[in-house]
Amino acid sequence: MKSRRHPNDHQQRLIGNLVDIVNLHHPLCELSQRVNWEDFETVFSGLYSTKGRPAKPIRLMVSLLMLKHIYDLSDEEVVWRWVENPYYQYFSGEEVFQWQVPCDPSELTYFRKRIGRSGVERILGESIRLHGEKAHEKVVVIDTTVQEKNITFPTDSKLYRKVIEQCWRIISAEGISVRQSYRRTVPKLLFHQRYRGHKSKAKLARASLRKLRTIAGRLLREIERKAPEAAAGRYQDILAICWRIVRQKRSDSKKLYSVHEPSVQCIAKGKEHKKYEFGSKVSIAVTAESGIIVGALNIAKNQYDGKTLDASLAQIERLGRAAPAVALVDEGFRGRQRVGSTAIERVHQMSYKNKASRRLRQQYRRWFRRRSSVEAIIGHLQQDHRLCRNYLKGRLGDDMNVVLAAAGFNLRKILRDILCLLIQCVSTFVGCRKPQIASKTG
Repeated sequence: MKSRRHPNDHQQRLIGNLVDIVNLHHPLCELSQRVNWEDFETVFSGLYSTKGRPAKPIRLMVSLLMLKHIYDLSDEEVVWRWVENPYYQYFSGEEVFQWQVPCDPSELTYFRKRIGRSGVERILGESIRLHGEKAHEKVVVIDTTVQEKNITFPTDSKLYRKVIEQCWRIISAEGISVRQSYRRTVPKLLFHQRYRGHKSKAKLARASLRKLRTIAGRLLREIERKAPEAAAGRYQDILAICWRIVRQKRSDSKKLYSVHEPSVQCIAKGKEHKKYEFGSKVSIAVTAESGIIVGALNIAKNQYDGKTLDASLAQIERLGRAAPAVALVDEGFRGRQRVGSTAIERVHQMSYKNKASRRLRQQYRRWFRRRSSVEAIIGHLQQDHRLCRNYLKGRLGDDMNVVLAAAGFNLRKILRDILCLLIQCVSTFVGCRKPQIASKTG
């Protein structure tokens, strides 16, 4: 149901308004005045019904998502810090300092699902709009990276163990009678896996791995034979995933690397310290001069970088700006010269040396230097805005995490600009004041 606000008169009598507590020149206070909260209210209010318990205010939920990715916090951390920080509460639209948590952390998950992909893109679009004309540069830099999923490094023994544990849960929940549960055998077989690199016991480890696979297949067949018809429909999807894991081979092209995250892909980006990454590929588009993220898109498949350009440029236009005139890319995008009205320029060290005129050589030299700026921005997204490891579930979580991380980067950039402007104004004011020299007394 759509939210209704009930002011707390008791707290107001004891503490007073937040306006009397906070510094209104704080960057978060300044940012709260610039964000178009009415647009979010208008768009997201149609997603609520008029029946049932009143929901939380839309501005509160949107602001919590922003604060989470601005300061790299989890759902639980952002809720508890909201109670401690009056500036967080002022940013969320509160008028009186609150003593209790604004919502349960799980409500952020429900709100993300409610607004969907288009809703988080609207948050990114608002973060782009706040930068004004700086976000409408004609030249952008596009590159791809990997957002890793929150899974362990997959091995056959781990996957077989997870399949067996899933079978045990189904057997226990449905009360299925099996000939043997293998609850004492499986830990012993897993213990033998530590000897895979041992010279004399590697054969024992390989035999134990084959035994784990056999046990997983036996339990799956017993569940299919003895499970009730009603339970067969409930567990159809998870059983299909388990069968794919048991039957897949090393040479297969579309393998599964996780039971609870079947959409995870194995991506090799040529990194020396990390040969393989398990997650999804994302495309990041950044303005060449100002460094504002104008596009952040999750790629469903591990496809060639050049094929991601169409969707990336379409998202840039969808977020409220015209298509860029030039897109600077690296050698991974070779083969594409133009997408619509956008020219694709692969800038590398030899690209500007082969140009005929001096003006073109200088232009390509500037583009070559600016193209690498996207690498630093990707590093900040991964380390400071929750793109390094994605904790949101499913492919929908992949799509939302990268967009919200980009929005958090843009909003944090605005906060830094506001802070720098405030420091500059204070420095100018202090510098204009004449120093007071104490008079000497005889």
